[in-house]
Amino acid sequence: MAISYSLDIAAEKTVVQVAWHLCDVARSVGVFDASVTPEMLLEEGAVTESGMWISVGEDRPLPWGHPVTMDLGFTPTASVRFRLDGKKGEPSNQQDDMIRLVSGLLGRESGDAVLHFQFEEIWLLRRGGELSLNEQDDLWPPERLAAVSQPYCRATHAFSDE
Repeated sequence: MAISYSLDIAAEKTVVQVAWHLCDVARSVGVFDASVTPEMLLEEGAVTESGMWISVGEDRPLPWGHPVTMDLGFTPTASVRFRLDGKKGEPSNQQDDMIRLVSGLLGRESGDAVLHFQFEEIWLLRRGGELSLNEQDDLWPPERLAAVSQPYCRATHAFSDE
């Protein structure tokens, strides 16, 4: 079973612009080479050098309500999906890449955002311009914390169980 994470963001830009920004960030940190285009991220997704699959799409509300809207108070417009591949690469290295990409994207995109593991565990939350990272040190070892370029505090947030 693949491990998947989502960055849901209330972006002020279009989904296409989010894909362009993510592609630029990924190239600048060496996660994608020049052959990966924003269009690929929007269509079939693309695989990083470490084996992680990434796609960008419009965040569509769920029929029963969106957990981000209901629990965190904002409505996402774009979603970045990260699917780790434990067969090809080390999941921890892929998570490190994911954090570098998310931090870079948050530096280019304003708006509320949440990075979560399947609506079960919130890794980071930016709301009202304030960034907070989960307090669990196993999620945020020092080298991963160092990859976050924005000021942050440590606080644990959760989705409701309902």
